[in-house]
Amino acid sequence: MARVIAICNAKGGVGKTTTAINLSGYLAAMGKYVLLVDMDSQANATAGIGTTMSEQDGSIYHALVNDYNPHHLIKKTSLFGFDILPAAQELAGATVELVTMEEREFRLKKALNSIRTNYDYILIDCPPSLGLLTVNALAASERIIIPVQCEYYALEGLTQLLKTIELVRQGLNPDLQVLGVLLTMYDRRNQLANQVVNEVYRNFPGRVFDAVIPRMVSLAEAPSFGKTILQFDPNSKAARAYRQLAEEVIKYSN
Repeated sequence: MARVIAICNAKGGVGKTTTAINLSGYLAAMGKYVLLVDMDSQANATAGIGTTMSEQDGSIYHALVNDYNPHHLIKKTSLFGFDILPAAQELAGATVELVTMEEREFRLKKALNSIRTNYDYILIDCPPSLGLLTVNALAASERIIIPVQCEYYALEGLTQLLKTIELVRQGLNPDLQVLGVLLTMYDRRNQLANQVVNEVYRNFPGRVFDAVIPRMVSLAEAPSFGKTILQFDPNSKAARAYRQLAEEVIKYSN
């Protein structure tokens, strides 16, 4: 039975999708069967792992709105053991369409329950908002990884995210827990970055991953080639950091 982990932060540009792709890649490289669920209508995770979509292909939208069996929507990636449940632009309309549906907050959970036994990990790349799609992701998950970029305004919005997590825990999913906060886009030469690191440790004692994701050009370039950092630049600091993160996730998520 898969461990379901949401990668979530209401703020955009913090490394959610980069983390979702590369953590999935390293978990697969460590012998785990992984499904990445792209819940962002921008479909960056889908494109960033090299998945091509035709007009005939279904996406996570069809599982949420039309009750399609997700087994028929899943696509293989270039890494063995790493599959993706892709997104498409039509997902942007799902929030409106879900509003009138019964048990609208549990549509994703219902879809994933039918395939959970096929994987060791299901990672959900959440959209940069706290809307109904993110609530679906949190209702379906057992753990949350919160990426926080080491830049100005890094903690902006985190208070609201933690409130949302608590509301979901109280009303929809009592098993939901924060697995950890992940520091991303770190540049040790930047004094502000070091201040943010200290602030995050102060606000989340005992809940910050040891792995720290550096700011690197190769990490930004890899998605344009449809590759993980493991495939694109395996000897880089970023690759080592995501390997370390995967090891921590395996250790602490069970």
